[in-house]
Amino acid sequence: MNDMTPTSAERAEKLEGMGCKRKRVEDVRFTQGKGNYVDDLKLPGMLYGDLVRSPHGHARVKKIDTTKAAAVPGVVAVLTAEVLKTVNLAWMPTLAGDVQMVLADGKVLFQNQEVAFVVAESREAAADAVELVEVEYEALPVNVDPLKAMTDGAPMIREDLKDKPDGAHGKRKHYNHVFSWAAGDKAATDAAFAKADVTIREFIVYPRVHPCPLETCQCVASFDKIRGELTLWGTFQAPHVIRTVGSLISKIPEHKIHVIAPDIGGGFGNKVGAYPGYICSIVASIVTGRPVKWVEDRIENLSTTAFARDFHMDMEIAATKDGKVTAMRCYTIADHGAFDACANATKWPAGLFSIISGSYDFPAAYCLVDGVYTNKAPGGVAYRCSFRVTEAAYCIERAMDIMAQKLGMDAAEFRLKNLIRREQFPYTSAFGWQYDSGDYHTAMNKAMETVDYKKLRAEQKAKREAFKRGETREVMGIGVAFFTEIVGAGPSRACDILGIAMFDSAEIRIHPTGSGICRLGTKSQGQGHETTYAQIIATELGLPADNIMVEEGNTDTAPYGLGTYGSRSTPVSGAATAMACRKIKAKAQMIAAYMLEVHDDDLEWDVDRFRVRGNPERFKTMTELAWAAYHEVPPGMEPGLEAINYYDPPNFTFPFGAYICVVDVDVDTGETKVRRFYALDDCGTRINPMIIEGQIHGGLTEAFGIAMGQEIHYDDDGNVTTASLMDYFLPTAVETPHWETDWTTTPSPHHPIGAKGVGESPNVGGVPCFSNAVNDAFAFLGSTHIQMPHDHWRTWTAAEKLGLHG
Repeated sequence: MNDMTPTSAERAEKLEGMGCKRKRVEDVRFTQGKGNYVDDLKLPGMLYGDLVRSPHGHARVKKIDTTKAAAVPGVVAVLTAEVLKTVNLAWMPTLAGDVQMVLADGKVLFQNQEVAFVVAESREAAADAVELVEVEYEALPVNVDPLKAMTDGAPMIREDLKDKPDGAHGKRKHYNHVFSWAAGDKAATDAAFAKADVTIREFIVYPRVHPCPLETCQCVASFDKIRGELTLWGTFQAPHVIRTVGSLISKIPEHKIHVIAPDIGGGFGNKVGAYPGYICSIVASIVTGRPVKWVEDRIENLSTTAFARDFHMDMEIAATKDGKVTAMRCYTIADHGAFDACANATKWPAGLFSIISGSYDFPAAYCLVDGVYTNKAPGGVAYRCSFRVTEAAYCIERAMDIMAQKLGMDAAEFRLKNLIRREQFPYTSAFGWQYDSGDYHTAMNKAMETVDYKKLRAEQKAKREAFKRGETREVMGIGVAFFTEIVGAGPSRACDILGIAMFDSAEIRIHPTGSGICRLGTKSQGQGHETTYAQIIATELGLPADNIMVEEGNTDTAPYGLGTYGSRSTPVSGAATAMACRKIKAKAQMIAAYMLEVHDDDLEWDVDRFRVRGNPERFKTMTELAWAAYHEVPPGMEPGLEAINYYDPPNFTFPFGAYICVVDVDVDTGETKVRRFYALDDCGTRINPMIIEGQIHGGLTEAFGIAMGQEIHYDDDGNVTTASLMDYFLPTAVETPHWETDWTTTPSPHHPIGAKGVGESPNVGGVPCFSNAVNDAFAFLGSTHIQMPHDHWRTWTAAEKLGLHG
């Protein structure tokens, strides 16, 4: 080998494969304003749809008069539930096995519910006509409190279900009851509590919040009457699911439905399900024979599309006097709004909430969740988390702090005493989950050492003394959180949506010149898929990442997949990508052996080539083999170099992290200043460190928003009081703290490349870390638990209740 021959390391670096801080290829178009979003789409003859919405939280619809609206110049049609009934589309199925009104049928069940759909030549004409639709309502009693939903005399939300004792998930015990779901061993848990030295019990509320993506939900429907085909462009996180649901609802054969998700401006779970605006646009296009565009505004998005959280958790932990946990149990009431439209896997009506034992070695555990109907908008999606995992992480992390406080132990030391040990992996939790891998103590100790935890506690002690002496009006809080997330839905034995297993897919085609295209069943909403999937292929096949095109979102070309949410892209489609690459690689090896006149087993892989063992000067690069695949294959072998893989994971993956936050709270104003936030994440194999860091920054910013101000709030009459960004807190660069990021690497043993997923972890761990910091600030004054969100007013109120204002 001469001195000019690139080394293996130099060749690997040139590929920009896994581990490389490759710049996001998507940003070339995004930073120049050249993204291709739904609202950019303009079709010949396109009409515009707008929705009439209810001002009431609960009312009977007595009459709808569309005469004046239909007379507005430019108005083409006005749809109501009565019109939709003629095509059997007045109700639609939800992903959770419930049904939901498309347009109000007899009643409205929440404020801003869809009542009528106006179709016009322009957005302006449609908006004018919406104001002229006359609806006569009879107001009904309202309930927005899930704790009152199953009381005697509570307003009946769903009259369509009043005579149905069974729901999609078993027996219903009240007319406002959706489901009961339990996990764990109740008897063993109760026995552990009965003999426990120390117990704590706290009512912990994770309030209703909203993903609030930058781009609202929208679509364009175009029905071709001649061919009987529907094309639907939209903001869909799971395009194939939308196609299947669309076929089931409309009875249009699935092969005649074409769903396209172009660039999406954020999803965070908000764009997984189907909304009435989509159905109305489809019906309007069928009726008019013209394309119909529907774009919701911000108030519509915040007040009617899928919410998140709204879990009301009665949480208990049992422990020994020396601080070893022995059991946990939790009873939860989950507010599902007027319809059960959660985007959970079918078998998990409460999502993966049974991850609530967290990162700790609980010998016994039990949880029970009751879902209820209220006069709120439906939803219950995984806002930047896996299904209900954030609720579970927040609950256990707050409860661990409360127990540490009762025991008189340091919060971090208490966690270290109870974390699952490295030698216990793979670890089966008291709820039956098998955690794939972890090194929790290393992560926790690294976090504590990096922030100099002991010094912080010494500083806090001194400041508390100063506060007691009246020398300062600020209190210092140190928040600690150690979370484990369960992602990568999922194994078909455990996960399906509407009966479709939650596998995912990748189809890779290598062209003769050595470039290629990869099509996948996922759909990026800003995660950088076009960059990272190409890096997996670069490492697996030895082809430069720049030579690989990644394509998602078109059901005509992409293999069937379940979409992107719950941090499932890398754990599932990333695995499918690697497995498809290995099929291609195996074929390439046979071609190389044929060309080099050796046996397959005589070859070894070296970055971007197969070389003869013991004779490295004889080799064939993957680029050479790609050319040969189209003209020089062994006898009997099919030409070409492509493969497809549908990957059904054997297990979930379990990323984890150790977070520490330092805050200073002014007790006179309630203002909380985040002095420092350190986030250590372990997501297994790291594909692109720069994208990981960006994902963590984004997730932490959303966690900051949730913990410190976000809430979709309803008054007693069912009015949404936080339905615009005037009232719903969305952090900007002004409020957002500085983030310190760090990592450890514990690969998943069952994943082809060891990756676990990371995009949602910072939201899962960040929320309890902020909340623990604020609560810790007041703990020395006798406070046990202050509910989120920790905005100035609530924090000031907490200080007032503690008598800190004289």
